[in-house]
Amino acid sequence: MKKIYTIIALSAAALAFSQKPLEKVEPAFWWKGMKNPELQILVYGKDIAKNEVELSDGIQIKNIQKVENPNYVFLTVNTNEINVPQFKINIKNRKKNIGSYTYQLKQRQPDSADRDSFTSKDVIYLIMPDRFANGNPANDNTKDTAEKSNRKDPGGRHGGDIEGIIKNLDYLKDMGVTAVWNTPLLEDNEPSYSYHGYAQSDYYKIDPRYGSNEDYQRLASELHKRDMKLIMDYVTNHWGSQSWIIKDLPSKDWIHYWKEGEKGFKRSNYRMTTQFDTNAAKTDAENCMDGWFDTTMPDMNQSNPLVVNYMVQNAVWWTEFAGLDGLRVDTYSYNDKKGIAEWTKRITDEYPNLNIVGEVWMHDQAQMSYWQKDSKIAAIENYNSHLPSVMDFTLHDAIGHVFKENSGWDSGIQRVYDNFANDFLYPNINNILVFAENHDTQRFNQSYPNIQDYKLAMTLILTVRGIPQLYYGSEIGMAGDKGKGDGDIRRDFPGGWNGDSNNAFVKSGRTDSQNQYFDFTKKLLNWRKSKEVIHTGKTLHYVPENNVYVYFRYNDKERVMTVINNNTEAQVLNLKRFSEGIKNVSKGKDIISGKEVSLENSLNIPAKTSMIIEL
Repeated sequence: MKKIYTIIALSAAALAFSQKPLEKVEPAFWWKGMKNPELQILVYGKDIAKNEVELSDGIQIKNIQKVENPNYVFLTVNTNEINVPQFKINIKNRKKNIGSYTYQLKQRQPDSADRDSFTSKDVIYLIMPDRFANGNPANDNTKDTAEKSNRKDPGGRHGGDIEGIIKNLDYLKDMGVTAVWNTPLLEDNEPSYSYHGYAQSDYYKIDPRYGSNEDYQRLASELHKRDMKLIMDYVTNHWGSQSWIIKDLPSKDWIHYWKEGEKGFKRSNYRMTTQFDTNAAKTDAENCMDGWFDTTMPDMNQSNPLVVNYMVQNAVWWTEFAGLDGLRVDTYSYNDKKGIAEWTKRITDEYPNLNIVGEVWMHDQAQMSYWQKDSKIAAIENYNSHLPSVMDFTLHDAIGHVFKENSGWDSGIQRVYDNFANDFLYPNINNILVFAENHDTQRFNQSYPNIQDYKLAMTLILTVRGIPQLYYGSEIGMAGDKGKGDGDIRRDFPGGWNGDSNNAFVKSGRTDSQNQYFDFTKKLLNWRKSKEVIHTGKTLHYVPENNVYVYFRYNDKERVMTVINNNTEAQVLNLKRFSEGIKNVSKGKDIISGKEVSLENSLNIPAKTSMIIEL
């Protein structure tokens, strides 16, 4: 019996000796010349807080913060006071050095702080990387990730990756896309249903099934060579249950831990109105903000300064490292209001031109506008999110119905008019994201299988105020039924895998129907590129009649008249009614048909047809 105890004791001693005193350092390196010179370095290792931490080269540690878990130490330094390109973080026990890490301070790219970002000049293409193209089959499965590739499983990994995106950038460039938003590419090591990437397990590492950090850097570089932009999908509200930090929390208040729930879990009530509802019960507001988005997605506590600082530095690190051109923030309005406002402001303070669009999935314009920077609605409660852009979900809601309906007081194309009638609520109307669908919604072409409806919707999205966003595959008529599960609205792009019978990335590989969708999309996207009047012009619109919507985009230099006939019959418009928009112009050119159009008396427009007339 004594021998057994001895063996156990020796094994424990060997295990303790084998555990490194310094296992992780985050961020792994940083840059000189940041507006905020203060850097907080997370140092992680077994019982590291019980040791001493020193920096080489006489560098002073401004603050050492220890937390409940002795495996963490947070070091704060002033980078302006560090005059060497690298220094050592030394872990000492009784003056003996038991571990060290060489920390680098790199030089920033010229004008990094003043980088441009995506604006209303751009058209954003949303990609779900796992379902777009498999450029490197060798990384479909890796030793350090749990879920393996299974293309037959709609909810499984299919093998799409960064290399697949890079190989098809010319396809996007040719179509007229100017910016790419990928759903998250960071490691998501959940044992199943991990392809979507929203349960991230390592915030400083690209998922190896997509590629490497350097591959992500290369994606940005290849986009920039083509005068295109890269937008990162960033998740602040929740992390994945397999995150190394979640598995060994620095402190219990790093996440919202519910005592009555299993492993701290309690599902959010998803009632985002409680964020600003002055009549809301406290318990309902807490359940929204502090409840978990799902069982595998612990809710982050942004009232903890260490959590906010970690997320700020991480977003800055990726922006600097990869050369990002903007961020899209998932579930923005579920975050702690004060914490997410601080996160947003600190990032935009560092990069004044960087655009950040937040997912605010609400169904009322006043409620959505609450979340945009400098909102007068939010000012009623003395709140400012500092968020430059929000997503126009009310327009998306209208599009889901409008092309199926007859004309009515509040139906048919009138829904679209009514949406824009509330534009006065937004502090920056040109900087909201407009879309017909995304990776969480019903596929547009499923709801509307007729290409004529697609043409009406694209005419609308690409000529109204704001930043248009397309969803991968829509431009070739891809459909998908949300009712069958998310996998069906996230189908593989045809031609993205070796052996695909239909290669929609090339004209010769597309069907006649796919080419009709693609050619229309390409024509409008490439026309829109140079149209300042569409990017920033004012809007003049008319109450729809007979399910026909007419609006003008105009500035001091030019005018564009858009006509959308949502009627199943041809219509004749009396142009005198539109004299305020037409002015004294007698003719124009319809960019869709390429034909000259007389604007003197009346305009004939066929059923289910749109026109974009340059005056």
